[in-house]
Amino acid sequence: MDYAIEAKGLAQWYGRRERRAIDGIDLAVRPGELYGLVGPDGAGKTTTLRILSSVMHAREGTATVAGFDVRRDAEAVRRRIGYMPQAFSLYPDLTVRENLDFFADVNQVREDVRATRIAEMLAFSRLEEFQTRRAGNLSGGMKKKLALACALVHSPEVLILDEPSTGVDPVSRRELWQILAEVVHQGVAVLVSTPYMDEAERCHTVGMLYEGRMVASGAPGELTADLPFGIIEVKARPRKRMREIVSQTAGVGAWRPVGDRLRLSVARANDQVRQVLKSLEATLTAESLDTRLLRAVRPDMEDVFVHRVAQARAGA
Repeated sequence: MDYAIEAKGLAQWYGRRERRAIDGIDLAVRPGELYGLVGPDGAGKTTTLRILSSVMHAREGTATVAGFDVRRDAEAVRRRIGYMPQAFSLYPDLTVRENLDFFADVNQVREDVRATRIAEMLAFSRLEEFQTRRAGNLSGGMKKKLALACALVHSPEVLILDEPSTGVDPVSRRELWQILAEVVHQGVAVLVSTPYMDEAERCHTVGMLYEGRMVASGAPGELTADLPFGIIEVKARPRKRMREIVSQTAGVGAWRPVGDRLRLSVARANDQVRQVLKSLEATLTAESLDTRLLRAVRPDMEDVFVHRVAQARAGA
């Protein structure tokens, strides 16, 4: 089996056929690969994951998971995947350990290995000292880790996670991704959706969804290397004048605010980045602006997403 997950031409719509939730989605995930499905709310991430988890059928297209067709062999697919929906779906009145025991039972984990497997999941999720606490009394981050442990308790070949880090604190987000890295290291294929572009950097492969269509896919490094522009960051006061100078500087293709700084797109050809840096430095100095930051930086996944969405809109 080359791919743990393979989808071709997936399409789904609700109501009118013209308004598609997803339209022609192709993706492939190998065993031991972490694939990130990235996009804003409404992009089609959850619909795609629900189809691949056999929770719903696609109107068009085909998909196999762990070698089984998600439509014809739904039960075989469900036995081989761990699925973690976006909403907390465990039992709040049961303790951490009771939830794990319940999901081990549902997924037919053998009695002779169940205790060992539950102990492994408690240690793996860092929940050993909280195993007697009711799930409803856990923090947001702990709930996510418990849901992940329950999805893994039967040793699935494929793990499908719908925005697992949404709504949790930064420390819990980091811990969740550390756990996912360990899962992938064990050879499990992981497909995870996220609205956070910084999390895309952690994935082996990224698929970017926008309005139901895949606008880009590939390794993060490849996607950023393919951008036709470099990035300059500038931070100066007064901010209004800084924006005016940036808007009037030759060679700046586009710019957007990121916190208290501006992020500028500049063509890579003909040493444009260096020329724009020199021009901005001269103007900011001549006008006595308080320049706190002026530098070329590495493009990131948000730059890729903004660029690919602009391309998609232009071609629509």
